[in-house]
Amino acid sequence: MGRPALSHFLTLSHSYPRFTPSLVRRGCFPVKYMKTTGFVSPTRRPIRFRCFCSVSVSDSEPLVPQSPPTTVKKRIVSGVQPTGSIHLGNYLGAIKNWISLQNSYDTLFFIVDLHAITLPYDAQQLSKATRDTAAIYLACGVDTSKASVFVQSHVRAHVELMWLLSSATPIGWLNKMIQFKEKSRKAGDENVAVALLTYPVLMASDILLYQSDFVPVGEDQKQHLELTRELAERVNFLYGGRKWKKLGGRGGTIFKVPEPLIPPAGARVMSLTDGLSKMSKSAPSDQSRINLLDSKDVIANKIKRCKTDSFIGLEFDNPERPESNNLLSIYQLMSGKTKEEVAQECENMNWGTFKILLTDALIDHLQPIQVRYEEIMSDSAYLDRVLAEGATKAADIADATLNNVYQAMGFLRR
Repeated sequence: MGRPALSHFLTLSHSYPRFTPSLVRRGCFPVKYMKTTGFVSPTRRPIRFRCFCSVSVSDSEPLVPQSPPTTVKKRIVSGVQPTGSIHLGNYLGAIKNWISLQNSYDTLFFIVDLHAITLPYDAQQLSKATRDTAAIYLACGVDTSKASVFVQSHVRAHVELMWLLSSATPIGWLNKMIQFKEKSRKAGDENVAVALLTYPVLMASDILLYQSDFVPVGEDQKQHLELTRELAERVNFLYGGRKWKKLGGRGGTIFKVPEPLIPPAGARVMSLTDGLSKMSKSAPSDQSRINLLDSKDVIANKIKRCKTDSFIGLEFDNPERPESNNLLSIYQLMSGKTKEEVAQECENMNWGTFKILLTDALIDHLQPIQVRYEEIMSDSAYLDRVLAEGATKAADIADATLNNVYQAMGFLRR
């Protein structure tokens, strides 16, 4: 898949903890940082994964007793690349979950067009693909009264913060990124741009700019989020606390250290042609994925031809039957039924009968999205207004963070 970027959350008015020994003991700053000011790798803390149903206090919450709770929401920021067609994996793994998140969190969802150029791309199609992706966000149910929708490149702070973070990022951290190793090995050194190596730093910028509390994250982005967290801690130690206060800043932490947020289901939708491979935009065969804008006939044909197995009946969670588990999971999410209901309904069903059931569920679920998408695309002024308003709101938050970083790093004020 064209890598979904993060997957990217509290307001800037919240107070931040001071750089004190108590915070070190609590784990907000790696002990190794306390022993040297050199650029060394920080002690790695295990990532604690959270589901939507439980949210705990993040590391950057003050340690002192608080006044009565406020109505300020935690913040989540996330995005998808505008490369290729948005498919079922993007939808079930990210966009569909945004709809419920926007009701409980302060949410910003953007189209990560800067990430789309880390590999060869069609410059003639980038602008159109960006608008198409934004329209799909809205068609899927992202509510602009609850969430900001914007284009990554329309908020210049993303690139500026990336450069500042790059100065604090050890090259060894980037060389360890699995995605870079895999893609560079396939493409060869002459065809790999520096942007592919530094992509995780831009993703860190996307997240840290907005003082994110939680990051919706897929399996393939866990390592990048770990780097983001370590980089936030590194910058907080190198430039935050009393050092920042001596430069006229407020002191304390510069960045909030975000926690990962994983959905209870649908985080990893697999290919229709290989139940062990993730559904991907970059897969050479369009048969391997259901695109959100596929017609009824195309959906029916893809499901009819999708890979199955020779076992009798259908079942979840059998490692010897990855296609069964994948297709049942898709049906569960498309139909809105529980896993137990689907398991009972399909346990004695043959593949021919199930494929008809799955096709109908996909068409029924995707048709309203397709209708709404066409309505939005026919009103370009509306879409332009949504993106402009979203970028303005995002820039207000991002610029405040960026100014703090410039100040803490010792730059002359503009």
